[in-house]
Amino acid sequence: MARQPVVRANDWGSLTPASLGSWEPTLSVTVVVPTFNYQRTLPYVLAGLAAQSYPAHLLEVLVVDDQSSPAQELPEVRPDHTRILRVEEGWGRANACHLGALAADGDVLHWYDADMLAYREEVEAHARWHHLVDYAVPGGHKLFVDPASLLDTDPAVVRDRVAAGEAGDLFPGQEHEPHQWVEDYWAKTDDLRTAGPRAQRFHIGMTGSVTKALYVDSDGFDRTLRLGEDMHLGHSLAQAGGVFVVDREARSWHLGRSQVLRRAEQVNRYNDPYLADLVPTMRPKRNRHGRSYQVPYLEVVLAAGPADETIQLVDSLLDGDVPDLRVTVVGPWGDVHEDRVQPVEDPVLETRLVHRSYVHEPRVRLVESFDGTSDAEFVLTLPDVSLAPLPQTLSALLDDLERTHHGARVLTYDDGVAARLERTSALARVARLAGDGDDREALLDESFGVKTYAARSVGWVPVDQRGVERFTLGARPPMDPDKSENKLRRALRKADDAPPARTPGVEPGVEPEAAHRRGIFGRRR
Repeated sequence: MARQPVVRANDWGSLTPASLGSWEPTLSVTVVVPTFNYQRTLPYVLAGLAAQSYPAHLLEVLVVDDQSSPAQELPEVRPDHTRILRVEEGWGRANACHLGALAADGDVLHWYDADMLAYREEVEAHARWHHLVDYAVPGGHKLFVDPASLLDTDPAVVRDRVAAGEAGDLFPGQEHEPHQWVEDYWAKTDDLRTAGPRAQRFHIGMTGSVTKALYVDSDGFDRTLRLGEDMHLGHSLAQAGGVFVVDREARSWHLGRSQVLRRAEQVNRYNDPYLADLVPTMRPKRNRHGRSYQVPYLEVVLAAGPADETIQLVDSLLDGDVPDLRVTVVGPWGDVHEDRVQPVEDPVLETRLVHRSYVHEPRVRLVESFDGTSDAEFVLTLPDVSLAPLPQTLSALLDDLERTHHGARVLTYDDGVAARLERTSALARVARLAGDGDDREALLDESFGVKTYAARSVGWVPVDQRGVERFTLGARPPMDPDKSENKLRRALRKADDAPPARTPGVEPGVEPEAAHRRGIFGRRR
C-alpha cells in the first residue's frame, strides 16, 4: 500500500482535494447530530442533509437524543439512512457525540449540530479530504442568521431548495454574522496553513469531521465537559497526528447566534479552568509559577541510575523554570521492601533512596516500565543521569521548538548517546505515515523538522555541577523584632524593584499580563 501524503506541520495546502461534483466517493460517512430539545430546528437540519450531493448509499445520519423532553422523534423529511440513538447514561454534547461516534457505521464521523443548515455540497466537501489522508480534520465555514423566516417554511421546500443549490438564497435581506474571532485567526494564518501546532486551538464552532480511525486513536471527546468540548477534541486529535483544514466550500447556516456569541464572558469564565487543566496549548491560561495541571506541558522520562546522580538530576528538573511538567523515573520500585536489614547495607539501597526522595512528590511518577506514550505536549527522554539542565534550559529549548513548529530536538552527549525532546503530535503523525522499512527519523524531519545540538552547548552541565538551592538556617539567638521587621521590609523592597520574569511565548517588550487579558474566544477579559 502506498504511503499517505506527508503534510508538513499544519500546511494542508500541499494536499489537492477533488473538485466538488467531479469525483467518485468510496468512504461511508456518518453525520452525528446531538440534540437536546431542538424540536423546532432539527427538521430543517435533516432537510438540508437529505439534499446532500454525497451519494445516499454512503450517507448515514445518527441523531443522538440527549434525553430531550418530550423525546425527540424523527421528522418525515430526512435522509434515507437516518436513525435515532437515545442517551441513557451521562449528559451533554460531548457525551452525546462520543456515544454517536461509537455507534456510527461510517468510515468518517461528521459532527453537525441540531441548529445548522447545510449547503448541498457540505458533506461532500468534508469527505474529499478523508479520501486523501486519514488524519485530516476539516472544518467548515458558517454564518449566523435569524431562523424565524425559515421556521415558517415546510421542511420539504427547504430540502428541495438546498438540492437545487439555493441554500445561499434562503435568508435574503438578513445580516449574516460571521464567527469573527475564528475568521480573524484564519486570515492571520492563511486558513491555518501557517498556524502549526496552534491550529488545534481553533477547532471550535465548526462543522468538523474526522475518520473514525483517527477518532479511535485519539482520546476523543472528554465526556465530563459541558462546554469547550470542541477545543479539547482538537487537542486530542492533534495528539493523534491530525492536521486541521479550513474548507470554505463546506458551507452552513447557523440558525441563531451561538451561546459563545451571546454569553462570551460567562462561557470564558466557565471554560478557562477546565481547558487550562486539560489542554497544554492553553498556556496563556496557565500560571507561570506555582502550579501543576492534569495534563502537563512537558514530560521528562529517565531510567534511575545511581541514587546521588538520579536525585540531583530530578531535583534539577523540578528546580527549572518549567514547573508545568511531570518527571517519570523508571526503576525496580517493587524491590523496595520492609524486611529487617542493616539500612546502609540494604542491597536495594540506591533504589530505596530515590524512591523515598520522590514517592510523595506530585510531579514525579515512579514506574517500573514506560511504553513511550504520553499525554504531555512534549516528551524529553534522557539516556542516562550524567547531565542536568540549568534553570533556564528547558524553557529555552521548548521556546525554540515552539518558534519553529519543529517536531524534535536531538541533544548529543560527549559519549555519543543523545537525549530527545519530541513533540507528541509529531510522533503520532509519523506513526500514521510510516510503513515497513520507512526511515522514521527522516519522516519526522520531512513532516515537522528535526535539529541537533550538542547538549553542553545549550545549557546542559555535568550533574554534579548543577547546584540546587536549599534553605539555610543556622543556629542563632533570637533577633530583636524591630530589626527583624527592617530586614523584612528591605527584602520586600528588593523583590519589588526586581524586573519581572519573562513569560515563555510572550515577546520581549510585551507586558507579561497581556497574555491573560483575552478569554479563550478572543474577547478581552
